[in-house]
Amino acid sequence: MWHLSEIFNNLTVVSIPTRTSFRGINTREAALFNGPAGWSEFAPFLEYGESESEAWLEAALEAAYKPWPELKRSSIRINATLPRVESSKVGQILERFPGADTVKIKVNDFERDSELVEAALEFNPDFKVRLDVNGGWNLDEALLNLYNYHLRFGEIFEYIEQPVLEIPDLIALKREIPMKIAIDESIRKALDSDFLQASEFADYAIIKWAPSGGFSKAEKLMKKIGLPVIISSALDTGIGISHGLALAASLTTESLACGLATTSLFESDVVRPEIEISGGAIQVKRNEPDMNLAKKYEVSDDRRIWWQERISKIWANGFGERWLNEQCK
Repeated sequence: MWHLSEIFNNLTVVSIPTRTSFRGINTREAALFNGPAGWSEFAPFLEYGESESEAWLEAALEAAYKPWPELKRSSIRINATLPRVESSKVGQILERFPGADTVKIKVNDFERDSELVEAALEFNPDFKVRLDVNGGWNLDEALLNLYNYHLRFGEIFEYIEQPVLEIPDLIALKREIPMKIAIDESIRKALDSDFLQASEFADYAIIKWAPSGGFSKAEKLMKKIGLPVIISSALDTGIGISHGLALAASLTTESLACGLATTSLFESDVVRPEIEISGGAIQVKRNEPDMNLAKKYEVSDDRRIWWQERISKIWANGFGERWLNEQCK
C-alpha cells in the first residue's frame, strides 16, 4: 500500500531568493521529491489553502510516478518576463532572456508602468508586448487604463492578460477594447467551471502545469476551454519548469512564446546545468536538483515540517483516497 512516507523520506524544501520583488514575492519556497519517473515539485504559493493547492499536489505526484506525455518538439520558444521595477533596471533584466522576441510586462498603474513598456521597446523596438494585470483592475479601471495604453502605444500589444477577474467584466471589456484578452487566474480559480463560451470573453488561455493539475488534467482543461493556449510557469524552480516545457512540447499545435523562462528571475536555481535560453528558446529535458544547491537553499526544520503538514492535510481531506483509487483503475 502506497504511503505519503515515500514522499517525505526524500522531501527537500528549498527557499530561493528572487532578483527583484515579483508579485510581492522575494523568496520562492518549493518542496522537491523524487519518484519512479523522476524528480517533481510541489509549490503552491504560501497563501493558498488546501482546496486550491490540491491540483498542485496532483500534478506533482503524476510527474513523479508517471512518464511524460509524448513530446512533439525538442525546444520551446519563450517570452521575457519583466516585473514592476524601476525603468533603469529594465535592460539588465531583459538581457537574461537572450533572443526572446516577446516580452510580458507586469503592470498596474498606467502612469508608472507605461515607462516599463517604453523601456522594453527601447531595449528591443521589435518586441511583441504582453501586459499582465493579474486581475488587479475593476472594469472601469481596465477601460481607462487600456484606452490610455492603446492611445500611447497603438497596436503593439499581443494580448492583455487577466485585466479583470470576473467573467461578466471580461465579457464587457472584450466588447469595448481593440485588444486581445488572455485569461489565467479566472481559469485557476474555477477549474471545474463551464468554459464552453470562453471565446465570448477571451482570445487565449494561459495554462500552467501545476495549477492545472498536471499533464492529464491540463489536456482535458485545454479541450474544455477551446482557446489557443500559452503554457506558462507559476514561478517554478527548474524542476517544475521542465514539466511545463514537457507540457508545451506535447501540444499538437505549437503555441505562441511560452512563459517558461522565469528561473531567470531567481538569484540561482536548484538544477545544474542551469536552464539555458538560446535564440529565444529552451531545450526540453527532465531536470534533477543539484544536491549541493538544494542543501544551500534548504529551509529550516520548522519550514520543512510546515510543508509536510501542508501535504498531509490535503491528502487527508479526501484527495489521498481519490488519488489512490485512480491509480488502481
